[in-house]
Amino acid sequence: MKSGFTFENIEHQYAEAIKLGYQFVTCEQFVKLKPTLTSADKIIVNRIDIDFAAKKTERLVNIFNKLNIKATFFLRLHAPEYNPFSFEIYRIIRHLIASGHELGYHSEIVDQAAIWDEDAEKCLLRDLDVINRIFNTKIVGVASHGGTTGLNNLDFWKDKKPSDFDLLYEGYDHQPEFNLFQEAFYVSDSEWTRWKCYDKGKLAQGNRKTFLEHAKDGHSLIYLLIHPDTYFDNHFYE
Repeated sequence: MKSGFTFENIEHQYAEAIKLGYQFVTCEQFVKLKPTLTSADKIIVNRIDIDFAAKKTERLVNIFNKLNIKATFFLRLHAPEYNPFSFEIYRIIRHLIASGHELGYHSEIVDQAAIWDEDAEKCLLRDLDVINRIFNTKIVGVASHGGTTGLNNLDFWKDKKPSDFDLLYEGYDHQPEFNLFQEAFYVSDSEWTRWKCYDKGKLAQGNRKTFLEHAKDGHSLIYLLIHPDTYFDNHFYE
C-alpha cells in the first residue's frame, strides 16, 4: 500500500516547488528577510515539528541537504515518545545543525507548569538553556506544541513577547516582526493522513490540496509545516 505521504513523494513536491521558483527559508531567515520582501518574491518558510518520530527526522534532513534547501526543526524536550539526548537522536540533531538547518524548541511550558506545579517562565528559560548547552547552539525561536492535556501552550504568549526571552519569534505570534501565520498561505500535514490549509489565518474549509498543488497556485508567501511522523516508505505503521 502506498499513498501520497511517502518520503519519495514529499521529496518530489519539494523538488517541483524549487522548479516553480520558490526559495525555501528557515523561520529565522524569514525574520531577517521580511523587511525586504515584496509581492514579487516566492518564499516558502520551511517548518518541521518533531512531534513523535524523531528517528525519521534524518530522512527529511537528508532530503533537504540533497535539494540544497534549509528548514527549521522544532524539537520537544519532554516527549514520552523520544529522548532528545539518547545516542541516536542526539546524533541526528547534531547532524541537522551541522547541515546548516535551524533548531527551534517545540515548547510545552503550560503543560509543564500544570503537571509539575512550576512557573512556566522558569520552565521555558531552563529548557532553552539546556538545549543551547547540550547542542552548543542558540535557540532563537519556539513553536508551541499541541498536546493531549487539554491545555493550550500558546496561552503562555497572550501577554508576553518572544523578545522578553531573547527570542526572535514564536511560531504563531502576532508580533509584526514575524506574524507569519496571519500574513501567509499556511499549509500543513498536521491531520496526519491529509493536508489542511489556512489563508492569512482563516481555515479553508474542505481544502485538501497538497503542498505542491498550492505552490502551483503561485502564492507569494507560503508557511509550510510538516512532521517526520507522517512520512514512510511502504505504509504508515512501518
